[in-house]
Amino acid sequence: MALPSLATLPEALDTASPSLRPAPDGFVPAPTRLLQTAQRLGTHPAYLVRDAQGWQPTSWQDYAREVRQAARALLSLGVQPGQAVAILGFNRPEWAVMAFGAMAIGALPAGIYWTSSTKDIEHVLSHSGAPVLLVDDEDRLRKALACRERVPGLRHVLMMKLSGPAPVGTLSWEGFMARGQDSSLDAELDARLDAIRPEDVGSLIYTSGTTGPSKAVVLTHGNLSWTAAALRRTVGATEQDRVLSYLPFAHIAEQLGCLHNQACSGFTVYFARTMEELGDHLKEVHPTIFFGVPRVWEKMQAAIEDKLKQASGVKAAMARWALGVGRQWHAASLEGRAPGLALTLQKRLASRLVHDKVKTALGFDQARLLISGAAPIAPDKLRFFTGLDLVVRELYGQSEACGPSTLSLPGQTRLGSVGKALPGTQIRIADDGEVLIRGPHIFQGYGGQPEATREALDGEWLRSGDLGHLDKDGYLFITGRKKDLIITSGGKNVSPGNIEAALMDTPLVEHAVACGDGRHFLTALLTLDPSALAAFAQTHGLSGNGPLHEHPEVLKALQAAVDQVNEQQARVAHIRRFAVLRQPFTIEGGELTATMKVKRKVVIDRHQAVIEGLYAAAAQERQG
Repeated sequence: MALPSLATLPEALDTASPSLRPAPDGFVPAPTRLLQTAQRLGTHPAYLVRDAQGWQPTSWQDYAREVRQAARALLSLGVQPGQAVAILGFNRPEWAVMAFGAMAIGALPAGIYWTSSTKDIEHVLSHSGAPVLLVDDEDRLRKALACRERVPGLRHVLMMKLSGPAPVGTLSWEGFMARGQDSSLDAELDARLDAIRPEDVGSLIYTSGTTGPSKAVVLTHGNLSWTAAALRRTVGATEQDRVLSYLPFAHIAEQLGCLHNQACSGFTVYFARTMEELGDHLKEVHPTIFFGVPRVWEKMQAAIEDKLKQASGVKAAMARWALGVGRQWHAASLEGRAPGLALTLQKRLASRLVHDKVKTALGFDQARLLISGAAPIAPDKLRFFTGLDLVVRELYGQSEACGPSTLSLPGQTRLGSVGKALPGTQIRIADDGEVLIRGPHIFQGYGGQPEATREALDGEWLRSGDLGHLDKDGYLFITGRKKDLIITSGGKNVSPGNIEAALMDTPLVEHAVACGDGRHFLTALLTLDPSALAAFAQTHGLSGNGPLHEHPEVLKALQAAVDQVNEQQARVAHIRRFAVLRQPFTIEGGELTATMKVKRKVVIDRHQAVIEGLYAAAAQERQG
C-alpha cells in the first residue's frame, strides 16, 4: 500500500491525539539549515571519503552545490511534493546528497537497510510508492530488480558512483547529476524549499522489524528540526568536531546524527568504507564524538581483554593497576564525589603509563563524547571502559521519537541509567511500568496504519514499549521490553532483557535469547563468540574431533556462567536449561537487525524444535 500524499496524510494517519503538533519558534527545515551552514563555513570540509591515497575532503560549499544539483535533477524526473525517494546502500556521500535533495523539493527520503532481502526491499518500495530508487552496488541492484515488476510505481533506478558504466536499465550518478545542471529549475527549487512547513513530512524511517514487517515512521520537518537543534544545544557540537559515519543511514540514529545534526552543527563527517574497516578508520580519523551500538563496544572490550591476557610480568601488573585506578576514580567522579588527591595523582600516572596509550591505539585520544545507544548495554561493560579512562555514556530513544529522548552527559551520568530527558522532553512511567514520552520530537504516526498509530500514542504521549523507572533525580533506567515479557505458566511476568544482557556479559556467550512463555521455567538459546571460544580451547588444551560448542569443558564453563547469572535473579527468572546453537546470529541470516539487535521472535520461531527439546528432556528427567 502506497503512503498517502502530503495533502491527505493527517486523515490517513487517523490519530486520536492532536497530530501534526506545531514546532516551536525558530523552525528551519534541514535542507535550509544545510545551505545556511555551507554559506557560513564555505571551504571548511563537510565530509571525507577514503580512497587508496587517504581521506579526500569535500567542502561545505561544494556539498551545498551537490544538494541543489540533485534537487534539480529530481525535479527533472518529475518527483512531486509528498513522494518518497528510496535509498538503498551503505553510507556514502550520494546517500546524504540524495536525502537532502529530496527534502529540498518537498519529497521525503525512505532509507532501506543495506542488508535487506528482496522481500524487504519490495515492502518498502511498495509501501512508500517511491518513483525513484538510488542503489549503491550491483549486488543490491539485483535484489531490487528482482521485485521491480511488482512495484509499478518505481519509474527510475539510479546508481551511486561506480567504477564502470551503470547497468542496463539504470541511470548513473553522473548522468543523474547532469540532469540537475539546468539552472532554469532554480526558481521551482527555491519555491519548493520556501514552501516547507513544520507539519510537512520530512522523512520515512522504516523500523528494523524485530517483531514483524517494518512500519513506516512518519517524521515531520518540525520533528527533525527541533530534535537536531536540541542535540546541538545539548552536545555542543561545532565545525571543529569529527564524526565517523558507519551505522545505517536507514536507521534514525545515524540519519539524525550524521545528516540533520551535522546540517545544524557543521561538524565534519568521515564516511567509513566498510564496517570491517571501522577499527582502522578510528585510528585514522580520531573522532571527537563517537556513537556505537552495544555490539561495537562489546567487540572492542573483547579485543582489549585479549591483549591484556597476552601481557605478563610487569606489563600485566601495571595494566591491572591502571584499570583499577581508572574504575575507582570514575566511580567517585560519576557519583559526584571528589576522588581525592591520592587517587587523582595515581590516575595521572596511570593515564601517562597506560590509559593514554590505549586511547591512542583505539583512536579515542581526542574523543570528548562517547555514546552507546540503539540497544541495552550491561553496566559492567561501561565500568570496564572507565578503567581505561573512557566514559561511554548511554543514549535512549527510538524512531518514533525522532531519535533521542534521553542522554547521559558529563556531570549527568550514572552507569546503568540512560540519562535524563532531553531538554523540552517529558518522561513519565505508566501504572504498568511502561515509559511514556512527550515532546516536539514525537512522530505523527505509522504511514497507512491508523490502528498501529492509535496503539502507539496516548494523546500526546508516546507509548515507548519499554519498561523502566525514574529515580528521584530524574535519571531513567530501562528494565526491559513490554512486548518481550515472558509470562510463565504460573502467571509470573519476567522481563528477559536483563537476563540476556547478563548472559552475554559472560566470557563465552555472544548472544542469548531467554524462552519460557507459558512454561513452568525458563530456558535459553546461546551462541558463542568465536574468538572467545578459540581462546578457551587453547587455554584448556581442548582436543577431539567433535565441534567445540559441544565439548564437555565448554558446556561445563557455560553452566557455571548460567549459575552465576541465576544467583543475581529472582528464582522465577532462573535459566534451568540451555542449548548452544551451532551457527551465530547474523544480520544476513535475519536474526539480527542492522544495528545488531536480536530479533527474538525470529530466533524463537526458527529454533522451536530445539526449545521443545529442552522442555521434553526436563519432563523426561522428572519422570525418570
